Amino acid sequence: MIKVVRGNPTPEELAAALAVVQARAAARATAAPEADARPEWSDPARRVTARSAPRPGPRAWRTAYWPA
Repeated sequence: MIKVVRGNPTPEELAAALAVVQARAAARATAAPEADARPEWSDPARRVTARSAPRPGPRAWRTAYWPA
């Protein structure tokens, strides 16, 4: 389902936008799935950190429970 949230597109503009979305979906469906693709959360490089403990600061709570 596609919903226009802001603005008032003409029927031609809406048709053009939907054509792009449909073409992109068709291209993704025909593309071969990557055999070695992994989600970003399971990337081992994500766990590598340059620090051993979280640094204090306004956003320190975000990294408070990450493995060091």
